Amino acid sequence: MRAELAEVLERFRGGRTWAFSFGDGVPEAVVLTYDEFEDLGGEGKFAVPDQVIGVAEVTRRLHEFVESARNGGGGPLVWGEDGEPEAVLLSTAQYRDLRGDDHPPAGVVDDPTVRVYATEPLPTSRPLDLDEWAARMGPETQELLEELRREDEQGS
Repeated sequence: MRAELAEVLERFRGGRTWAFSFGDGVPEAVVLTYDEFEDLGGEGKFAVPDQVIGVAEVTRRLHEFVESARNGGGGPLVWGEDGEPEAVLLSTAQYRDLRGDDHPPAGVVDDPTVRVYATEPLPTSRPLDLDEWAARMGPETQELLEELRREDEQGS
């Protein structure tokens, strides 16, 4: 990871990479764009250092950061070039907190950058009834639905 920090910034700048995790055999830390960090309200959730550190400084501090993350500390480290915030380094727990995700049970290895969604229907699920939905939305929606149906019939 250390050897590729400058390339990470290049990929972020080109929009070709999403947040990703890394660690010693298991996810221990996450790198994400500063834009994503801001969009998720990171500045309001974490004490963000005023100083943006450069790639060389991240390289020097990376081992220390990962060790601290293993013990529940560390980050966020805001880094980039020319004093511009471009990327953030967080522990996996901090990334979950940033996104508002649940934490896995103790001992469960989980990569917080990989989202898994339950796709099976709930026991109370049933097919969508458009008329019922329009009725819940109000008279304007019901009127619009009827108008669309009339237009569809005329076009057929």
